[in-house]
Amino acid sequence: MSHPNEPEFLVIGQITKPHGVRGELRVDVTTEEPTRFFNLEKVHIAKNERITPEEIEVDSARFHQDKVLIKFVGYNYRDQVEHFRKWLILVPTDQAIPLEEGEFFYYQLVGMAIETDEGESLGEVIEVIQTGANDVFVVAHPERGELLIPDTEEVVTHIDSDLRKITVHVIPGLFDS
Repeated sequence: MSHPNEPEFLVIGQITKPHGVRGELRVDVTTEEPTRFFNLEKVHIAKNERITPEEIEVDSARFHQDKVLIKFVGYNYRDQVEHFRKWLILVPTDQAIPLEEGEFFYYQLVGMAIETDEGESLGEVIEVIQTGANDVFVVAHPERGELLIPDTEEVVTHIDSDLRKITVHVIPGLFDS
């Protein structure tokens, strides 16, 4: 199913810095499947998400500590890759790893209406923040401004992609400032 906010590319990592002297780059992985780096022949890279990414051939990828080290074809020295610091690594959306039932890409959640299990409208999701423990929906509420709603089983009771609606259970202290 096509989505109105569907981007052309999805970010799967961000280059942090060169590693060693042979042109390898350290990557902070943002995909749920870091091993996907090992099967990529080409990726797209860009300074930021507003710039059209350029395609580049992957020479190799491997794990090192909790990062992925990637090397691009034709880049054999540290000096050649120094300028890639903070660049994004992307893949075309049509090459995304298929999601399991009930899983969503962040862009699919942005714009969804949020309401309580008692029917009160809380606004719509304007951003999804990764915190490490759980994701947090940033919701634009008409009177209260931005609300932060944790994506936990206790709070988020249902996500209906057809109706583009997220139902939440308000627990004590959820909206206390």
